[in-house]
Amino acid sequence: MQEKNIIEIRNKRATYEYFIIDTYTAGLVLTGTEIKSIRDGKVNLADAYCTFRGNELFVNEMHISEYRFGSYLNHPAKRDRKLLLTKRELHKLQNKVKEKGFTIIPTLLFVNPKGLAKLNIALAKGKKFYDKRESIKEKDNRREMERYNGRY
Repeated sequence: MQEKNIIEIRNKRATYEYFIIDTYTAGLVLTGTEIKSIRDGKVNLADAYCTFRGNELFVNEMHISEYRFGSYLNHPAKRDRKLLLTKRELHKLQNKVKEKGFTIIPTLLFVNPKGLAKLNIALAKGKKFYDKRESIKEKDNRREMERYNGRY
């Protein structure tokens, strides 16, 4: 049996810049060359964010590189892509985003076993500068503890 390639693209800046409150898994509306580029791992989530247009949720600034074998049918790299969520989830997110300080950011893009691209999005609240310094300090302490525990 042949093992499929596992594609997981993480937004590493998300946990540094934001406190993650709640997460959801959403489907993406893509074109043919976009899914091929995702399977090649040519995606950047660093500057991506989600916004509402009417009652629909879109991910903006997510960079999916053009497919190398694509012709004139190739997709634009930074177009807005619609996210597929249930009405209940969309309504809940829309109410939370109206509150001050909350935003929706993508945290993980993956391809499920059926071959469909899914995007984990998070309801997040921005960190202050001193919170970011605290995150760095905790990360360094955790790394030190792992290093010491490995020696003894």
